[in-house]
Amino acid sequence: MDLSAEDRQRLAGDAGPAAQLAMRIVVRLAESMGVGRLLDITGAHVDSCLYHGQSGLDFAGRLLDGGASVAVPTTLNVASMDLAHPELFRGDEEQGRSARCLAGMYEQMGCQPTWTCAPYHLENRPSFGENVAWAESNAIVFANSVLGARTARYGDLIDISAAITGRVPAAGLHLDENRHATIQLGMSHVPPDLMNLDQMYPVLGTVVGAVAGSRIPVIEGLPPGQSEDRLRALGAGAASSGSVGMFHAVGSTPEAPTLEAALGGRAPAEVVEVSIGDLRAARDSLCTANGKGLASVCLGTPHYSIEEFRTLVSLIEGRHVHPEVALYVSTGRAVVAELELRGWADALRSAGVTLVVDTCTYMSPVLADTDGTAMTDSAKWAWYAPGNLGVDVIFAGTAECVDSAIAGRVLLDNQVWADV
Repeated sequence: MDLSAEDRQRLAGDAGPAAQLAMRIVVRLAESMGVGRLLDITGAHVDSCLYHGQSGLDFAGRLLDGGASVAVPTTLNVASMDLAHPELFRGDEEQGRSARCLAGMYEQMGCQPTWTCAPYHLENRPSFGENVAWAESNAIVFANSVLGARTARYGDLIDISAAITGRVPAAGLHLDENRHATIQLGMSHVPPDLMNLDQMYPVLGTVVGAVAGSRIPVIEGLPPGQSEDRLRALGAGAASSGSVGMFHAVGSTPEAPTLEAALGGRAPAEVVEVSIGDLRAARDSLCTANGKGLASVCLGTPHYSIEEFRTLVSLIEGRHVHPEVALYVSTGRAVVAELELRGWADALRSAGVTLVVDTCTYMSPVLADTDGTAMTDSAKWAWYAPGNLGVDVIFAGTAECVDSAIAGRVLLDNQVWADV
């Protein structure tokens, strides 16, 4: 491989055992991909801090024993529990101790204790064209698609290795030639009124992921200038139902000013026209409820943004969550700090809302009741929660979720998805 002098010094152990191990991992990854050179990165977002078992502790311990320290600014993805509010954790006590221990290890390596799956909400986020090493599926697709930054899909242990070395293989979505769309999805059969609803975008993402798989899709026909929150919901859905690491939306994402630009001047290998029937079927696939009463409403997967909280505050103002329903909203510490400054955090808590930080409720044992039905406005939450928690789920729009939480029963407007 064409390695720099610093790379070779790390491989030789001159920078210590941890840097040597991390460099070996990055080099072996490149070799397994048939790649002959590495790239510098400007930052990393690490998912290895999420506790999955003893192996994660062992690996982090080995890095720490070897003097590990990150070489680039590195943020941390969610933990296995709300570290700021441990009383919300309903899991095994030993698992909680292990999760806190692992979290502390990554902080000792110099990682920033951000504990969010939405690092793009932080003040310092990568700019267009910057190479980074991000883990967490929704963050990866957002970085590539909405920010125009460049990252491959870095998984556990590789992400922290990249952060320690500041290097990644020169491959995949880091390279211009690999960022063009190969499949085109049209929206000409979808009514404009439906495209103007926020809840359509996570459902569209579910369709996109199922159709595209690991390919890069371009979506033509959406109204231009879509918000970051809508694009994020689309990408999170596509990264859940498929393995999409990047998408283009003509007129909304930075590398798709035109359809031709998104395709790189080539004809698409496949053209798919999305119908309202496709969207309705995708919406239905996100609903597994069997008629049990409503027990919880879970918002904030990915972590809620300030703008999403603005909507939530307006929807719940002057109202209160039903005493038999728990309404959880997951978000990052930085966003909660802003909520506190605006007075929104107290208003939401007074209305019966539980704010969850550092984790997501579809993976951490936070829900007080997993026997009853859960509602969510997130395609990702609806995709993973049934398997992770064993809970029955109904996907709906944010307003429907809030109205249901207040009424204490499921309220849906199915006319939204009717043929027109």
